[in-house]
Amino acid sequence: MNKIVEIKNLTKKYFTKKALDNLSLEIDAGKIVGILGPNGSGKTTLIKILTGLLRQTEGEVFIDKHKVGVYTKSIVSYLPDRNFLYKWMRIEDAGQLFKDFYPDFDEQKFAELLAFMKLEKNMKIDTLSKGMMEKLNLSLVLARNAKLYILDEPIAGVDPVARDQILDAIINNYHENSSMLITTHLVRDMENILEEVVFLKEGKIVLTGDTETLRAEKGKQIDDIYKEVFASEEE
Repeated sequence: MNKIVEIKNLTKKYFTKKALDNLSLEIDAGKIVGILGPNGSGKTTLIKILTGLLRQTEGEVFIDKHKVGVYTKSIVSYLPDRNFLYKWMRIEDAGQLFKDFYPDFDEQKFAELLAFMKLEKNMKIDTLSKGMMEKLNLSLVLARNAKLYILDEPIAGVDPVARDQILDAIINNYHENSSMLITTHLVRDMENILEEVVFLKEGKIVLTGDTETLRAEKGKQIDDIYKEVFASEEE
């Protein structure tokens, strides 16, 4: 199977602290993969290197067999863990911004996602609740026809209703020709959509595998395995 992501001996240092420590990982194309770990485990640092927002200290990163750069940015659709839109905008302005920036932005798909999320094009960004903002940001990201979607904590801090809508949107708009990388510490809500998981602890992979295989081997749900692996961090 083709590898959409190949990471070899990746290290990222901030002065003397290692946020990522000699990490190696391969992700098959066409998979939904969860990067799981508590705050400070290295999830966001890894994502920022994959998206070209940070440079690694050591190691190599390939996306679709290319080093991170102009090409990889054109095939990766990234949802950061914070709002990235201007407050003066309306939703239709945000859609136009994405259309101008990304040739693979699908206006029809965006309109369908907005309808599903119950968002109107004339709504102003600065009037949206946190849940509505998350739904808008996700709609923009999923409306691109990308090879790799990277979602950083897509359901953190939103109410259960918005959470369910976000999960439904991810499931309904994922297709076999694309891959999805999702970071989260809210494992119970996310685990049913994840095909593979990577447990990240202090910048190192401590467990990885197919979700069904892990459940069978451990006799537990992924959420329970997570609690076991990260017991000391969650106390």
